Amino acid sequence: MDGAKKIERLLAGTYVDRDTGKAIGVATKSLVIKPSLAGMEGDLVAALGFGKKVAVVSDRTTHAVLGKRVEQALDGRHAVQSIVFPEPPYPDDASAEKIRRETAGADAIVAVGSGTINDVCKYASAQDRKPYAVFATAPSMNGYTSVNAAITQHGHKMSLPAQAPAGAFFDLAVLSAAPARLIRAGLGDSLCRTTAEADWLLAHLLHGLPFRELPYELLEDDEGPLFDNAAALMAGDLEVMERLVNTLVLAGFGTAIVGNSQPASQGEHLISHYIDMFADGNRPLIYHGEQVGVTTLSMVRLQERMLDETPVIWPDTETEAGFKARYGDELGASCWAEFQGKRIDTRKAEALNARLAERWHDMRERIAGVLLKSSYLTGVLKAAGADLTPEAIHLPRKFYDGALLRCREIRNRYTFLDLAANAGRLEGAISAI
Repeated sequence: MDGAKKIERLLAGTYVDRDTGKAIGVATKSLVIKPSLAGMEGDLVAALGFGKKVAVVSDRTTHAVLGKRVEQALDGRHAVQSIVFPEPPYPDDASAEKIRRETAGADAIVAVGSGTINDVCKYASAQDRKPYAVFATAPSMNGYTSVNAAITQHGHKMSLPAQAPAGAFFDLAVLSAAPARLIRAGLGDSLCRTTAEADWLLAHLLHGLPFRELPYELLEDDEGPLFDNAAALMAGDLEVMERLVNTLVLAGFGTAIVGNSQPASQGEHLISHYIDMFADGNRPLIYHGEQVGVTTLSMVRLQERMLDETPVIWPDTETEAGFKARYGDELGASCWAEFQGKRIDTRKAEALNARLAERWHDMRERIAGVLLKSSYLTGVLKAAGADLTPEAIHLPRKFYDGALLRCREIRNRYTFLDLAANAGRLEGAISAI
């Protein structure tokens, strides 16, 4: 079954989950991917049953690309409130509150944009219990159809509960005309399927945490043809662009079905989140997926190294006082609360070492079976002309090494970064990843 058919069945609630044998669906009512949506925008939104007053949210760039067209299409059917940010909003609680204030009288929100616009609209609309839809302007990330939003609160970047879009609409002509960096960003955000699956599988096999095959089953038809044709994607091939959009949409649906971001966000995203939180504020703009492409290469190299030999786990020695000294009282307390959920004490280390001694061979074989080789992933990014190194995305190597070492402290998510640290091998591996 191809990706388009999977999307159709998820929308209809008739997709059969291999994990359970039961039919499942998604909360999104309508999702349309077409070579062009010109002239269809009014009908697409009308079919969602939104109320009379609709707020259309964009920024200066996305308004010019598609927002004005959407507003004109809705005018007459709805009372349209146009909200145009002069610059892309920062994805934090302040931006979400601004949207909540300005859309207080609206019945629904229509986001026109990509990552940040979508996240803040998704989060703000969920807080106010009003529906939202999104018209994509770039194939730059996999969050269009997820139920979480990447929002920074008090300096701590979090994946917060939000809601699925009632409608998500993708005009391939618009997406193909997006800046090349944004297309590469979408490819980079798709690249991490393999590292995220390996990390999540590790947490399942080592700690007994829940794991689902479904999110990866959804991606299996489109991933290979997309990665193998990265150069054609950048040359404007609409068939490959549709593969990318399918991949982004289905990755979002996978997280929506699971109920959190685990299927698509593990160690590679922890590194990226740490960078977002602590990198030099004067650093040039780097898109999320550009950054994740680089951090995914680091993660897959670490995973390959860690699978070479049976690890021996030692207890964590970090303390709350150490966290507060490193991050300050407020952020330190927030990070410590996350880290405590996966902190390894002496008793836990003994139990895990017994499990590793007995089962590591089988664990290793299963994890290796979901990993794509680092050389292959590097080749995919090279074919697309994407950045490959920390320096290429304006990060000093010393800072990046610190991110690799410390990023596991900001989130309660056990990944190969934790396994390497608990085995005393992370610091030694950093120069090679």
